[in-house]
Amino acid sequence: MFTISQEQRQYLTYILTDEAAKTQIEVVPERGGIITRWRQANQEILYLDQARYADPTKTIRGGVPILFPICGNLPNDTYSYQERDYKLVQHGFARNLPWDVIITNTDDCASITISLKSNESTLAVYPFACEIVFTYQLRGNSLKILQAYTNHSDSQMPFSAGFHPYFAVADKQKLKIDIPGTEYWSNVTQTKVAFSGSFDFKLEEIDAAFTNISKNYTSFSDQEKKITIKYDDFCSTIVFWTVKGKDFICLEPWSAPRNALNTGEKLTYIEPGTTYNSVLEIICETI
Repeated sequence: MFTISQEQRQYLTYILTDEAAKTQIEVVPERGGIITRWRQANQEILYLDQARYADPTKTIRGGVPILFPICGNLPNDTYSYQERDYKLVQHGFARNLPWDVIITNTDDCASITISLKSNESTLAVYPFACEIVFTYQLRGNSLKILQAYTNHSDSQMPFSAGFHPYFAVADKQKLKIDIPGTEYWSNVTQTKVAFSGSFDFKLEEIDAAFTNISKNYTSFSDQEKKITIKYDDFCSTIVFWTVKGKDFICLEPWSAPRNALNTGEKLTYIEPGTTYNSVLEIICETI
C-alpha cells in the first residue's frame, strides 16, 4: 500500500510511503523541490544539516538538491551568451526557488510531480523561458526521478543539470566505492588524479570530477547498505565530494562538468518548443 500525507512544519512537507516495504521519502517543494529524507525501515539513507535547512538564506547541505541550469560553479559566477555576460551562482537557481506541486499519485507507487517555471528573476540570469517537471517515484527500495526539461523560448537553450545527493555514512574508511572511471579532476588541487577505487579520507576535502565514465551506474557500500545510482546517457559526469569530519558523502550525477556554459563541454541543447526527458534511479539495498 502506498500513501502520501502532508505536514506543515517550517515548510509544507510531503511524506511518501511504501508501507509494505517500510520505506519513506520526504519532499519539500517550497525549499527548492528537495527530497530531504529517505528512510528504509529504521535506517536513515540521507544526511541533512538541519541548521542550514532551517535558514532560508543558506543553501542546503543534505537531502537531494537539484542542479540547474549549471552544475558546479562558473569563474567569477559569470558566463557569456550572445556577447553579454550573465551571473549564475554555484549549481544554478533551481535549488533555491519554490516549486509547485502538480499532482500526487498512489496507484502503483507513491509519487509526486513538481514544476519550476522561469520567471523575471531567472530570466535576468538565464535568458531562456523554460519549465522543469520532475516526478519522484518511491517503490520498495527504489527512488526514481523522472525529469522533463522544456524550452519555451524562441532560441536553442543550452543547459546542464544534475543532482547532489548527500548520503549518510558513519565510517568512510569502510566504504567500498565503484565509480566507472580511471581518473578524475581534483577541484581542490586543480590536477588530474589516477583512481583505483579509493580516496584518502584524511584529506580536508575531496572534490573529484569523473568526466570519462564507462558505465550507466555508480555505487558505494558500507557496513549497512549498498547504494546504486543508475542513469541514462544524459549523465556524462560523476562527482564525488566530501569534507573531513562530516558524516556524509556525495555521489553526484551531472549532465556536464563545471563551467560548461562557457566551454560548451557536454552541454545539452533543447530546440524551441521541445522537451528533453531523462530518468535517474537510486536503489538502496540493506546489507
